[in-house]
This record gives sequence, structure tokens and C-alpha cells, in this order.
Amino acid sequence: MKGLPLRVYAILYLLFLYAPIALLPLFAFNDATIIAFPLKGFTTHWFGDLAGNAALRQAVGNSLFIAAMTAIFATLLGICAARAGAMARFPGKGGILGFVMLPLVLPEIIVAVSLLIVMRQVLGLNLSNWTVIAAHVLICTPFSIAILNGAFQNLDPSIEEAAMDLGESRLSAFRLVTLPLVMPGIVSSMLIAFTISLDEFIIAFFLTGANPTMPVYIWGLLRFPAQLPVVMALGTILVTLSVVLLVIAELFRRRGLARAGIKDTGGFL
Repeated sequence: MKGLPLRVYAILYLLFLYAPIALLPLFAFNDATIIAFPLKGFTTHWFGDLAGNAALRQAVGNSLFIAAMTAIFATLLGICAARAGAMARFPGKGGILGFVMLPLVLPEIIVAVSLLIVMRQVLGLNLSNWTVIAAHVLICTPFSIAILNGAFQNLDPSIEEAAMDLGESRLSAFRLVTLPLVMPGIVSSMLIAFTISLDEFIIAFFLTGANPTMPVYIWGLLRFPAQLPVVMALGTILVTLSVVLLVIAELFRRRGLARAGIKDTGGFL
């Protein structure tokens, strides 16, 4: 009975958090342009309107390209930082790693405005998909480091040293020995970075050029009430995709822990 109030609070909190998301598919299949009860009927033509919208397809393509590049670059930087943090010793390591993780606690609006000033006023760059990629790598790298830290800290550094003693170079020892052991963490990191970049709005709103990303395009659709069911249909697809990616990332995380023989203390799900 002691844990009953906490359980009730947790259930109410989850209902408050996820109940609005449950309304997305409800109105996405509703045959009415007005988002309100009672429901009018069942239809799937809002999903058909998505396929016929050329501007939306371009926005989705931009977002997928940005998310894929962000996942690759953020994970590569995360591998370097996590390996240095777990397997190397150098002066000021704690302060440097703390500074690298700083974007986790900075407000995105401050990061977006700062990057806009730097890219336009200081560097003189034109806004494009690559400016969004650079900003998304900045905010996704700490997440990658946090995920990969666990993978690298579970490794015994002597394994890589033994491979070097047997004639392998440092690079080949890392590629042949360390990399396969941390591969579940790498896949998990890429999936999480991809999901964060795909859904991110604030930074993309400030740094996107003539070709908007999917969240920015959806925000533009909200000005037209007749397009709200299309937004609901797209939101249903995005939520489903995000859940699938998170489940896959969690499975790879647990697989990595099981391979290392470590007890699971919690993860994404």
C-alpha cells in the first residue's frame, strides 16, 4: 500500500502526457475538416492527400536528409568523445566533457538565435539544409555521448591493448575489436539522433533556408484550418515512426548490455 499513491500519480501523469497523442489517429481517420467531437465517420483520404502534396514531400525529403546526416555526424563525434572519456586520461577531462554536454541544458531558442547570428553575421553563410545539420549535430552529440558512454565504460581497455600486443595497430585494434563490441550502442545512438533531428522545430525554424523541414512546414499548415486533418494524419505517421525507432534503439541497447553481461537498470522504455 505504501507505493499506491506513487503508482496513481504515475498513471495520471502518463495519461495527461500521452492522451493528446492518442487523439491524433482518432481525428486523422475522421471524415471531417473540423477537429471536434462528435466524430463524423471513418475515412483514409487525409493520408491520400499527404501523398499528393508535392511541397510536403519535399519537406519530408529535407527532414530525412538532415536527420540522416545528423545521425551520422553526431554519432561519429559521440564515438570519439565517449572513447576519450572512458578509455583516456588527460588534464581537464571532466571540464571538457562537461562543456561538450552543455547543449543538453541550454534553451533551444538561445542556441538557435546564437547560431543564426554566427552563421549569417560572422561567417556570412547562406541558410540551407547544411546549416540545420550543423546545428542539429550540436544538440544531438550530447545525446550520442550519453548513450555511447555506457557502451565504452563497459569495455575492458586491456582487450584493445591485447590486440595491439598481438601486432595490430591502434586503428585496426579499434576497428576489429572495440567497434564490434560497441556496435549496439552506435546503432542506438544513430536512431536516437535521427529521431531528435527529425522532430526538431525551433532551431530548424531559425536556420532553414528556402526549403523548409517537415516540422516547419507543418507549422505553416496550422494557419489553414482546412489542412488540420492532413496535419493529424502526418502526426500519426510521425508518432508511429518515432515509437518504432525508439523500440529498435532500446532493443539494441539491451542487446549491448546483455553481451557485456551487465544488469539492465533502465533505458528509453
